[in-house]
Amino acid sequence: MHGIDWGKGIFGVCGLGLVLLTSPGRLPGQTTSSEASAQRQSPGQKVDLESIGALLQQLQSQVQQMNAQIQSLKAQQESSQAESALLRKELDAAKSQIASLSSPPTGSAPVQPGAGTTVAQGVTEERIARLEENLQLADAKIAEQSQTKVESSSKYRLRLSGIVLFNTYVNRGTVDNQDFPQLAGAPGNLSSDGTFGASLRQSQIGLQAFGPTIGGARTSADVQFDFAGGFPKTSNGVSFGIMRLRTGRVRFDWDNTSLIAGQDSLFLAPLSPTSIATLAIPSMAYSGNLWSWMPQVRLEHRFNVSEQSSVLVQGGVLDSLSGDTPFSEYYRYPTWGEYSGQPAYAARISWTSMVHGQNLTFGAGGYYGRQSWGFGRSIDGWAGTLDLAVPLGKKFEFSGQFYRGRALGGLGGAIGQDAVWNGSLLDPQTEVVGLNSLGGWAQLKYKATSKLQFNSAFGMDNPFADDFREYGGSQSYYPSPLSKNQTALGNFLYQPRSDIVLSFEYRRLKTFALDSGANSANVVNVSVGYIF
Repeated sequence: MHGIDWGKGIFGVCGLGLVLLTSPGRLPGQTTSSEASAQRQSPGQKVDLESIGALLQQLQSQVQQMNAQIQSLKAQQESSQAESALLRKELDAAKSQIASLSSPPTGSAPVQPGAGTTVAQGVTEERIARLEENLQLADAKIAEQSQTKVESSSKYRLRLSGIVLFNTYVNRGTVDNQDFPQLAGAPGNLSSDGTFGASLRQSQIGLQAFGPTIGGARTSADVQFDFAGGFPKTSNGVSFGIMRLRTGRVRFDWDNTSLIAGQDSLFLAPLSPTSIATLAIPSMAYSGNLWSWMPQVRLEHRFNVSEQSSVLVQGGVLDSLSGDTPFSEYYRYPTWGEYSGQPAYAARISWTSMVHGQNLTFGAGGYYGRQSWGFGRSIDGWAGTLDLAVPLGKKFEFSGQFYRGRALGGLGGAIGQDAVWNGSLLDPQTEVVGLNSLGGWAQLKYKATSKLQFNSAFGMDNPFADDFREYGGSQSYYPSPLSKNQTALGNFLYQPRSDIVLSFEYRRLKTFALDSGANSANVVNVSVGYIF
């Protein structure tokens, strides 16, 4: 548009110059009688001069607008330079304060380090670290303007994110999975006292797209993958993890309402203990933490009770999964839940309030899913859940999640075991019932600084042993039914920068087979992650 306006202005100037060149030369103010007569007899010429004058006024207006834009850009540049200078001045002042604290005045006795000095130095050092990070962030934003962005086939923005996670582990005892174990097993004939290894297959890649506004709703979509989908049958294949779909969602977000469709985590059990040693599946899975990535459609609405508190109501329908192992690697067969001909249903309500700048949350949820095991045999799977996150001052936080239910193998309940039966499944007289279970986990978090936190947690999953004893067979992937699984962990996470995370974690696994002794294992993880 600006190019067109400039073209009109230039055309007007050229027209004015052409008129002046073709007019007879005379002194200013001189007009002959013949010219006056011509002016009276040629109204078209007068009209042309008026058009040229209008074009000149339009050109002058455009020049004034350009000057205003130049002044605005100049003011923005000066503001950015002033802000950068202020940040550098604060950084220099903080460094001077550190120097003055560490060097006593001339002629005075050396100051003995005390609690006040240590606290002041700690606060000042933390302030310097924040200022340096702010400067680096400002520099990164400036450099970002000249970077090539991720492109998509549409005109809307696309963002790439993820984490490159390197895990080393030491296991003492027999476990079900070397790099992120959940269960302890009995030692085999070729078992050793322990194993050591490393893995990158818990690294993740995500794509998020931001679409148009439709019906007042902001649209977006995201998909996330990792490399924990198995191993190729090739030499050293354990180091070449296969890409696996985790979640993928399409969202419509209004101010207080959201509609989400896709494959997502269990919204009725939204919390997990803090850990980057087990990103491939949530921490405490099969130790009281219900989890699954299930196709679903859900609706969420938030009611603002006050400025500090709100109530969130969620409800949806889910694919009725029952924890089955696929019959084929290539063909999609229905699960026992899908054989029922109806989806599963879930709902959750939670209350959140701000306490000392942190969220205090209490939530309760419910789940129902019907399963069909042939010959008219049906199972009603259900669950009731409770979750909470309670800040204990500014440094500590307590969180936890608990459940009670039946036939929850598809949700990771009962250590992944879903049903039990008293004969052959091919016999119509065989009775099939859902396996009852309960479990949960609790965590205490200590936030030493904004970059360092310590976590300790304990979880337990407890299928009912009486159900196993009453019915001989079970849907189990294990050599014998498991009646209890416990996990205790302690870790610390340190983030020297927002894109770097370091962690050390210790876990103790204890798994009970039905009417047998417990097997235990000790797991140590050292993790380094780069977040992008």
